[in-house]
Amino acid sequence: MNERKHLDESPEPLPPESFQPGSGDEPAIYERMIPRVLRNILVASVLFVGPAFWFYRWAGVIGFAFGAAVSYVNFHSLKRGVEGLADRIVNQNSREKGGRIVLRFVVRYGLVAVAAYAIFKSSSLAFRGFLWGLCVPVAALMAEAVWEGYVAFRRES
Repeated sequence: MNERKHLDESPEPLPPESFQPGSGDEPAIYERMIPRVLRNILVASVLFVGPAFWFYRWAGVIGFAFGAAVSYVNFHSLKRGVEGLADRIVNQNSREKGGRIVLRFVVRYGLVAVAAYAIFKSSSLAFRGFLWGLCVPVAALMAEAVWEGYVAFRRES
């Protein structure tokens, strides 16, 4: 019975002193992060051209370049889509139509699938390079995570 009473009680709210407000720069930090990730995608694309050539020769490099370009455009389009969706949710008088935002998400992935299928049918080496190119944003986001960790540890000391 005592356990039941304990489970039914809602937890005590935290005292206001326990909340440490940030510096207020959080939105500005995240606004600067997206251009860095886009730049990291470009840098990673240039750095991985050599390994793509080493493994797959020219066909793989062409597929890699196409995959990296698709990744860059895809990430940029994703950023615009999320901004449009957020604007649509926050601002009732938004010019963005909800259906158009969803259509852009669907069309973006449809175009990636069509491009992947076309490359797959033409050359298996180019397709492998294309898959490498699609993974470039992962490397860019990992670089951004390392950068954010470095900045966080530098602030603490």
